[in-house]
Amino acid sequence: MVRTIDALIGYCLNAAQWLALPVTALLFLQWPLRELIKAYSREANDLGQWLFALFIAASVVAATRAQAHLASDALARRYARATRAGIAKAGVVLAVLPWAVFVLWSSGAAVRGSVLGLERFPDTGNPGYFIVKLALWLLLAMIVLQGVVDLGRRTAKWRGGRDPS
Repeated sequence: MVRTIDALIGYCLNAAQWLALPVTALLFLQWPLRELIKAYSREANDLGQWLFALFIAASVVAATRAQAHLASDALARRYARATRAGIAKAGVVLAVLPWAVFVLWSSGAAVRGSVLGLERFPDTGNPGYFIVKLALWLLLAMIVLQGVVDLGRRTAKWRGGRDPS
């Protein structure tokens, strides 16, 4: 099960990395669209915003998977591997998962209303603003699933068993 979840997250992140290209293109095109063509710059901006929201949601999880996020490990480097694994497991259980559940709960009404109403961008009326809010739930879902993967891996390693991934 852990292997399947890990593969699913990996697939989503591999697909999401390509969002950097259209986001960059849309940022680049805003000026010529506004100044030269005199049209569609706001549409490019709106599209870029929801693509960027999806890209950032995936990027946070990708950084966590690569263990490239900010971490204070100056002292922890000296700890035994089992101790570091225990601290990491406690961090997932005591901080990451409760925070994700809290944010999911507290954002529930706003995101649900936005998605059900297919909310549009307030300034332009262009469709797709609900995707910006939905990206929060995508981030939270991937964080929770990555937490499950991390717990599954660390529990197996901590017990001296086989890595389930």
